[in-house]
Amino acid sequence: MAPDIDYIAQFHTYLLTEKRVSDNTFHAYKRDIEQLELYFKKIRIKLGDCKKNHLTQFLKYLKEEGLTPKTISRKISAIKLLFNFLNQRYQLDNSANALIFPKVEQSLPSYLSEPEVHKLLDVANSERGYKGIRNKVMLYLMYATGMRVSELVGLTVDQIQFDTGFVRISGKGNKERIIPLPKNILELLNFYLDNIYKKLVKEGEREHNNYLFSTRYKKEIKPISRQSFWIILKHLLAKAHIKKNISPHSLRHSLATHLLKNGADLRSLQMILGHESISTVQIYTHLGDNELRKIYNKKHPRA
Repeated sequence: MAPDIDYIAQFHTYLLTEKRVSDNTFHAYKRDIEQLELYFKKIRIKLGDCKKNHLTQFLKYLKEEGLTPKTISRKISAIKLLFNFLNQRYQLDNSANALIFPKVEQSLPSYLSEPEVHKLLDVANSERGYKGIRNKVMLYLMYATGMRVSELVGLTVDQIQFDTGFVRISGKGNKERIIPLPKNILELLNFYLDNIYKKLVKEGEREHNNYLFSTRYKKEIKPISRQSFWIILKHLLAKAHIKKNISPHSLRHSLATHLLKNGADLRSLQMILGHESISTVQIYTHLGDNELRKIYNKKHPRA
């Protein structure tokens, strides 16, 4: 029997080359499986000898450690993927096949109302300097497209298709989707590339750096990080006096909520956001129900 570490190394290769998961997904799976490995070492069980009862003991251990059903569900997904891989590649028993996901209460994501978004964009519009305008363009583009923050910071100049008015996005698992850009966003991007981008990235540096949003770090040009965008967003939220717990992902939720409220169907929403399953976007119907309840309470004569 090959050592456990070989199984894990092969699984890592499978995730990166065959599944082609994103860096964030890869590291999340890696951490989850490492936790399983540590538990198996503690109870002196090899991965190849694992049975269903060992996995259920692990899940019980996680629950006793205070992990939420949502976190445990994510770990079960990683475990199921691992054992499915081991079963297909090495004919090991699929001990994870019968694992049941815990019931997860679906919480409504944080999002901004349309007036709050306008307020935030107005504040971004008042930013000055090359970096201030770059930050404004990032915010406008993210809200206009609903793209993930990792997709935004990884965007390259050639992904903007000015001739057709679309942006080509490489999402999870390198799956591409194309999203139409409003005319005002295309004009803003044109202005940015003609007047700001050239100031931030010198001509000789563009051969090695084609990222749309860059920053200079230790005399090197690099794409702006997700963490940096989060800091930018917090700065703009503070200036707009918006005290909600808002993250970059909340802008994505905000767009989805506003599109649905204004008549978009779930299938269109699924395509714009790049979700594999339409069930993932159904949570936004609950947000719509909340809006309906507010209107009902406000307008109904007997409410």
